[in-house]
Amino acid sequence: MAGPLFLGSEIYRGSSYGRWHPLRVPRVSTVMDLCRALGWMPPERFRVSPRAKPAALTVWHTPDYVAALQQAEETGTVDDLTRDRHGLGTGSNPVFPEMYRRPATGAGASLLAGELLAQGGVIHNPGGGTHHGMPDRASGFCYLNDAVLGILSLRRSGATRIAYVDIDAHHMDGVEHAFARDPDTLLISTHEEKRWPFTGALQDAGLGQVFNLPLPRGLNDSEFALARDRVILPAVEAFAPDAIVLQCGADAVEEDPLSRLALSNGAHWAVLRALLPLAPRVLVLGGGGYNPWTVGRLWAGNWAICSGQEIPDRLPSEAEAVLRALRFEGNSRGRNPREGLFTSLADPPRPGPVRGEVLDRVRQLAARIGAMPGARRVV
Repeated sequence: MAGPLFLGSEIYRGSSYGRWHPLRVPRVSTVMDLCRALGWMPPERFRVSPRAKPAALTVWHTPDYVAALQQAEETGTVDDLTRDRHGLGTGSNPVFPEMYRRPATGAGASLLAGELLAQGGVIHNPGGGTHHGMPDRASGFCYLNDAVLGILSLRRSGATRIAYVDIDAHHMDGVEHAFARDPDTLLISTHEEKRWPFTGALQDAGLGQVFNLPLPRGLNDSEFALARDRVILPAVEAFAPDAIVLQCGADAVEEDPLSRLALSNGAHWAVLRALLPLAPRVLVLGGGGYNPWTVGRLWAGNWAICSGQEIPDRLPSEAEAVLRALRFEGNSRGRNPREGLFTSLADPPRPGPVRGEVLDRVRQLAARIGAMPGARRVV
C-alpha cells in the first residue's frame, strides 16, 4: 500500500439514528468535508468503504444476528423476541433506514483495512470504532463490532501480534469479550469510571495482557499524559506488536455531552503521534463522540497526523464554513459554542494537577507490564 489511506462513505452524511439520539449529529461527513476543504484528501488518499457482506461478518457475529439485523432494516420494525434476543429496536440501538448498511460500511472498511495493511502502512477509518457490539447482540449504539473484525482481518493478513488501544470515554467491552483470553492481542483501555457499560475494572487483566484504566471525572491533559507515558506506550513497546489498532473515540474531550472527562483533542493526538512509529501497520478508528464540532475537529486532526499534514493555527475560510454550518440541536452545548470550535482544529491545552487516585492506578498497571505474557522487551 503506497501512502496512508482514508476510508469513508457518503452513507454517513444521509443517515441518522433518529431525531433525539446522540448519533443524530454529523460526524464522518464533517471530517471528510474538513479534510477536503483543507486540501488534505487528494483522490489517491481516499477510498470509498465497501459494505461488508453478511458472510464476512459471521467470522465473529452469529448468522442469526446478522440475518435479524438485515431483516430489521428491510421491514423497518422488530418483534419483541428479536428485541429481547438481539438488542435491536431499543432506545440505544433503534430501528432506522440504514441500520444494516451503515454499520456494515464501517465494518467493511475495517475488514478491508486489514487486507490493505498486509505490507504495512496507515489507514484511517473514522466510521469505525464500534467497540460495544457483541457476537449476537447490538449494544451501546453499536450494531456490529468493526474493531474485532479489523483485528481478525489483520491476523488473516499476516499480523501475529496486535495491540488494541482504546481511548474512548467508554470501556471497550465488546473487544475485551473477543480477545481477553488471547495472548497475542494486547488490550489497553482508558475510560471514565462509573460510566456505562460499567465494565473494565482495574483488576480485570485477562491473561495479563489486558490493561484497564478507569479514570475519574474531570480528567485533564496532565493526567492523561501520565497514563500515556507510564502505561500505554510502555505496554505497547514491551508487547512489540506488528500491528496497532487505535480506537480514538472523541467523547473524552471536555465539550462532549456523554462523559464528564475534560481532555483537549491534543491529548488524543499525542497518543496517535506516539503510537505511529511502534508498529509497521496502524489502523486508526473513530468511536464515540457526540458533539459535532469536537468530533469533526479531532478526527480531521487524526487524518492530518496520519497523512503528514501540518495542522494550522487558524482554519482557512472554507474549513471554517464547514464548522459554522453544523447544528447541534436538542443539547445545551449547541446553543453558544465557543468561537474556537469554528476557527481552529486544535483545542487549547487543558493541563491540571495529577490526582492521587490517578497516580495510584497508573502505578498499579505500570507494575504489571514487565510480567505481561509474551513481553519481548525489558520495561
